[in-house]
Amino acid sequence: MKKYVVRLDEAERAFLTGLVTTGTAAARTQTHARLLLKADVGPAGPGWTDARIAAALDVSVSTIERVRETLVTDGLDAALRRRRPPARPRKLDGAGEAQLVALACSAPPDGRVRWTLHLLAARLVELELVDSIAPETVRTALNKTSSSRG
Repeated sequence: MKKYVVRLDEAERAFLTGLVTTGTAAARTQTHARLLLKADVGPAGPGWTDARIAAALDVSVSTIERVRETLVTDGLDAALRRRRPPARPRKLDGAGEAQLVALACSAPPDGRVRWTLHLLAARLVELELVDSIAPETVRTALNKTSSSRG
């Protein structure tokens, strides 16, 4: 027996049917709406099996299980919208980027002809602007600026 069973009330069925028939929603949203309508085991729903839904809508069974679980645990809106990954805080804010550019435009350390990304990253950690930072983050921050390092 399935752990997460889809039972739509009449208002939810009408809303999902409207999404599918108007065709104005995103394709992914329409697919999830169709999926939920087919998986509905309520009195007005067809109650298709996961394998039958997967074949009809060209989606994987794991997608069906995930959408069904999201509907039961988080509600209809969550099952239809795209999940956003949790935002990571930026390592360098505007002031940090300004200090990075100033550092990159300054004289390189003794024994060096120019700054490298690794040297800049190490210096940012030494100056305690960040706890740790990857050279790639330094590169992308410098790439956004229009200043000349030479």
